[in-house]
Amino acid sequence: MYGISYAWHGLLLNDISEMRMALGTYLALASAAYALIGLGITYAVHSAILRGWISMKVAFPLKAMAVGAVIGAIVYALVFLSGFSFASHELHHVFLDAIWQVAEQAVGGLMVAFGIIYDMHRRFMKAERAS
Repeated sequence: MYGISYAWHGLLLNDISEMRMALGTYLALASAAYALIGLGITYAVHSAILRGWISMKVAFPLKAMAVGAVIGAIVYALVFLSGFSFASHELHHVFLDAIWQVAEQAVGGLMVAFGIIYDMHRRFMKAERAS
């Protein structure tokens, strides 16, 4: 998420070059923010699995992406309401930023799903070798 955010804001839109804070400060704050968002998505996906809200049997990666997308919408709402945004608050910028944040966190949910699937596979292979 951190990498695609930098690619979006830094390379495609050049938003980062127009910031008022130092680049190093922004990158440090962004890495902390994305670590917290990633932990939030991981916690939400694991909680949804444990509570039975999502099943790992059918379309698990898509369901984890949906969890990430919901968290992306929540994060965008918090960022927008706090006033910390790259773009102006024109209506088309607001919608584009919201769509981007939701898509970015959906990718985060997909990565969490892949991590869970990989961990399950690794544990299965370890158990098979022990048998």
